Amino acid sequence: MDNSRVPQEKTGVLAWAAANVSRLVISLFVPVVTFIVLWQGFLFLRDSNAPQVVIVIVSILWGVGGVAMLYFITNYLVESLPQAWMHRLQPFVFVGPALAILAWFLAIPTLRTLWLSFFGPRSANFVGLDNYIFAFTDRVMLETFRNNLLWMVFGTFFCVSFGLLIAVLADKSPYEKVYKAIIFMPMAISFVGAGVIWRFVYAYLGEGVGIEEIGLINAIVVAMGGQAQPWLLLPPWNNFFLIAIMVWLQTGYSMVILSSAIKGIPEEIIEAARVDGANEFQVFFQIMIPSIQTILVAVSTTVLIFSLKLFDIVRVMTGGNYGTNVIANEFYLQQFTYSNTGRGAAIAIVLLVAVIPVMIYNLRSFSERKAF
Repeated sequence: MDNSRVPQEKTGVLAWAAANVSRLVISLFVPVVTFIVLWQGFLFLRDSNAPQVVIVIVSILWGVGGVAMLYFITNYLVESLPQAWMHRLQPFVFVGPALAILAWFLAIPTLRTLWLSFFGPRSANFVGLDNYIFAFTDRVMLETFRNNLLWMVFGTFFCVSFGLLIAVLADKSPYEKVYKAIIFMPMAISFVGAGVIWRFVYAYLGEGVGIEEIGLINAIVVAMGGQAQPWLLLPPWNNFFLIAIMVWLQTGYSMVILSSAIKGIPEEIIEAARVDGANEFQVFFQIMIPSIQTILVAVSTTVLIFSLKLFDIVRVMTGGNYGTNVIANEFYLQQFTYSNTGRGAAIAIVLLVAVIPVMIYNLRSFSERKAF
């Protein structure tokens, strides 16, 4: 045995141990320092009285720089692990920030809302299922469910139907881009802005006023010899007048998606159907609709989810009065007007549970199209 190799082996083992210890120290030290720096930045943004410009600059540097720092440090730590563990953990370095954001801003608030829904107005006393009993038995809540059902059925039907109709009629038209731009233009307007616009359309100041003092619809009615009406004060028809605003806003979305799907249908199939004697109605119902069925379902469920959690239009137009209240607006009233945290949280959970099945169906539809 060569005794000269023993000191060399000991030296190699010591060097390997020292390298691992230093790597371990760095692995523990660097994340701690990073956390301290980010926490101090958070405290500064929360408590500082510095000028607004300074706070904006620090928040940008803190947010963007903090995310970049966390990524590089996490990636460094993962790459310092053995190869087998590195390949297992490295994908999570990329999806980790997104998962953390979803957990912090979605999962944790949802669980906290669920917890608060079992407590009273000030979250001081445990009331069990009383808030959920209120949500499914109170007269106002039953009215909101009825109204949301109207929005879901009629709003979704007219949005998708008009969008499909315009997409088909405008296809191959020489002015297709002009027509679609006009129909899509309301999508650029916020829901609050649309509510303000349509308040002028439905405006009614009472009998005996001039045409110039009432809304567009009443002005037309009076000019044709009719009598001005308080359109937003006539339940249950006022719900349909509000649904018309949603149709005006969302038809453009349906039109664009469905038009793209229609243009994806092979022209040879449509021409072959026409050569075989099919008229335009037969081509539409037997060729186009089956070909875009998946897209049609996806658009319908998307609009359905929107109509189920609609808030802005009702809040701006009527505030939920005159029989137009919806679930999201009642949640707002319970939480911020009546300061009843428990009922507000319970209504929010009910709305979430109502949306989840439609979302799952929508995701499955996208998965079948291999969109994910």
